[in-house]
Amino acid sequence: MRGAKQSGGIVQRSRRWLPVPRLSFKRRLGQLPPSLRLRSWQLLKPLLHAGLRPPSRVSKAMYSRAPTRLLSRLWGLINEVNLPCWLRRPLLSFYVWAFSVNMAEAEEEDLNRYQNLGELFRRSLKPTARTIDSHCVVSPCDGRVLHSGRGRGSQIEQVKGLTYSLESFLGPQDWREPTNLSLPFLQQLGVRSSSRIYHHVIYLAPGDYHRFHSPTDWNVQHRRHFPGALLSVSPHIAHWIPSLFCQNERVVLSGQWQFGFFSLTAVGATNVGSIRIYEDQDLHTNCSRHVKGKYHDYSYTDQYGPEGLTLAKGQPLGEFNFGSTIVLIFEGPLQFKFQIKAGGRIHVGEALGTF
Repeated sequence: MRGAKQSGGIVQRSRRWLPVPRLSFKRRLGQLPPSLRLRSWQLLKPLLHAGLRPPSRVSKAMYSRAPTRLLSRLWGLINEVNLPCWLRRPLLSFYVWAFSVNMAEAEEEDLNRYQNLGELFRRSLKPTARTIDSHCVVSPCDGRVLHSGRGRGSQIEQVKGLTYSLESFLGPQDWREPTNLSLPFLQQLGVRSSSRIYHHVIYLAPGDYHRFHSPTDWNVQHRRHFPGALLSVSPHIAHWIPSLFCQNERVVLSGQWQFGFFSLTAVGATNVGSIRIYEDQDLHTNCSRHVKGKYHDYSYTDQYGPEGLTLAKGQPLGEFNFGSTIVLIFEGPLQFKFQIKAGGRIHVGEALGTF
C-alpha cells in the first residue's frame, strides 16, 4: 500500500542553550609532539566546525535552504569510489584518527581491506563487541543521548526547551484500521490512559558504529518514508533549528510491542542520504525528486502477514552513511524510568531504563 499525503505540526520555542560538542581533532592534537601541535592546530582549526554549526552571520532560513540533498548525494557518490590500494591506509587512517574510531571492535581491523569510505562507515563489529541486555528495551545503536523522557500529551521534546508534535513527526495514522482521525492523536496511536508515551533520541557521530538494531521484541506493521531536508542533526543544530527532525528526511517504522505502541525512526542528515532497512528492498531514500511535505507508505502486514515484520531484540535492522539520529517513541508503563541522562554515551544492547 503506497500513497502520498501531507502533515503539519506545532512548535514551541525556547532560548535555552547547551554546550556545543566538538569533533575529536582538538583532543587528538593534544597527543602530538609539541613541535607538531601548533602547526597542525593552525591547519585543522577551520575543520572543527565543519558540518556542526553554520557561521553566526548566516540566518536559520539561509541554512535551511542550503542544497544539502544535492551535497549529500554527491558525498554518497564520493564515498563509494574505490580507493587505490596505496591510498587506503593513509586516507582511512586519518578518518579513524580524526573521529576516534575504535577499529579494535571492527570485524575487519585491516584498513587495506576497505575499498572505500562507505565500507568503513558501514563496518560490522565483532560478535563479542556488544552484549544485548535482558531488559525489555535496549539501545538500538551506539551514540550520545540527545534527549529522553516522557511526552507531554502529543508533544515531544527535541532537546530541552524545544518541542514538536507527534502528528508532525509520525504523520496522520490513516493507515490504521479502523481509522478515526477526529480522535486525539494519542488515541489514534492506540495509547491507553493507563500508560505513558516515552521518547529516546540518540545522535550517531561520524566515528560511531553506523548500523542500528531492533531495540526490543516487536512487530513492525508499517513503514512511512518522509523525503525532506538533510540538515545536520548534531546536538548544536538540534538546539538551533526548531522541529529539525520534522524537516529532515526520515523513515518511520511503527508497530506493537508488549506494552502497546512502538516506533523507531531513522532520521537522515547532511551527508547521510542513504537510510537502509535490511528487510525493505522497496525503500529508496534521498532521491533526486521529491515533493516537500509528502510521504510514502508501505504496509508490512501486506508483505509479511497480519502481524507484520517480526523483529527480535538486538536483531540487525538497518544502517546509515556517516552519522545521524535514531528516535524511539513508545508506549510504556507509568513506572518506567530512563537510566542514562542526556549527554551520556550509550551502546547497542545497553538497557534504556528500568521499571
